[in-house]
Order: sequence, then structure tokens, then C-alpha cells
Amino acid sequence: MTFSPPAPPAFADCTPRLKAARILSDVLAPANLVVALLLLIGWHATGSWSGLGWGLLAALFCGVVPIGIIALGVRRGALTDQHIRVRRQRVVPMALSLLSVAAGIVLLHALGAPADVFALVVAMLAGLVSALLVTVGWQISIHMSVAGGTVMILLLVFGPPVLPAALIAAAIGWSRLALRAHTAAQLIAGTALGGTAALTFALLR
Repeated sequence: MTFSPPAPPAFADCTPRLKAARILSDVLAPANLVVALLLLIGWHATGSWSGLGWGLLAALFCGVVPIGIIALGVRRGALTDQHIRVRRQRVVPMALSLLSVAAGIVLLHALGAPADVFALVVAMLAGLVSALLVTVGWQISIHMSVAGGTVMILLLVFGPPVLPAALIAAAIGWSRLALRAHTAAQLIAGTALGGTAALTFALLR
């Protein structure tokens, strides 16, 4: 049976619980997590402002451009909203985002980006390709794919001290369930799919 997320009510009409879920889903949206992770790993890679610059450059291709693609689609009426609730609408923006990330990989390699930054962008490409392949036939949770991958990568870089970050991923999962944007199976599968990016990062760094 095909899962079709319902259209969300206006924010003003939401209960406090749904308002909290909406805020979590928006603030911790995949592209926002991607940008934050790239900046953090960039800074950690060099321990200086130059690393932050590398993170910003990578974030342009992996976060800013995809956000722009989705915003343009919403403005033109081709996409429902920034989270693209309708699965069939996801394929084109995801494919365009994939091209942007691939272009970022080429540029970062040519400019000699730090190993961890380069590995992270390649990992994001692997995660995006995996998500796109699944999305063709099933509405997996991109929120949880990115959140799960983010937590795994943070653990690889910083170790057990960042384990509480898993609570943030859990909060994202709760928000998607509360908004009826995904089923529990789609959230679990999305989290598992995040392992694709984490494994790629671990192999390349």
C-alpha cells in the first residue's frame, strides 16, 4: 500500500505538540544538518579558520545549492513544500542535488581539500545516490537518513563523547512521526541508510 503523507495544517492551527514537531523538522532539516556537519568537520580537520573555509565551500555544493533547488521548485509550484512530501516530486531535485555534490567533489579534489572534508562530501554523494535509488520506489525518510549518517560520522570523528547527539536524531524521528510525514518503517530504514554515508566516510578518511 502506498503511503501518502497528509498535507500539514497551518502553523497557527497546530497544537503545541505539532508546533514543536514542525519547528524540529524545519530547524533540523537535512540540508541544515549537512551544512552544520561540514562546518564542524572542516574546522576539526585543520583546527583553524582555513578548515572552516573548506567546510563552507563544501556546504555551498552540498547544502546551499540543494536548498535553492527546492526553494525554486516550491516557488514554481512543482514541489509541495521544503520537505517534498510527495515521493514522485523528490526524484528531480535529488538528482540535481546529486550533480551539485559531484561538482563539489571535483572542485575540492582539484583544490586539495583536507582529507576529512573530501571524504565527507564523497560520503554525502554515496548517501544521496542510495536515497535516490530507494526513493524511486519507496518514500524513505531523508530526514532520518541524514540524521542517522550525521550521528555515525560524528562518532567516527569524535568518539563516545558525542553519543548524546543520538538524542537529536531521535527527536527528529519523533517529529516526523508526530507530523505523520513517515511511517516507523520509513524512519528506521532511513536511519539504516545513513550507514551508507558513514561507511563511505570511514573507508575514505
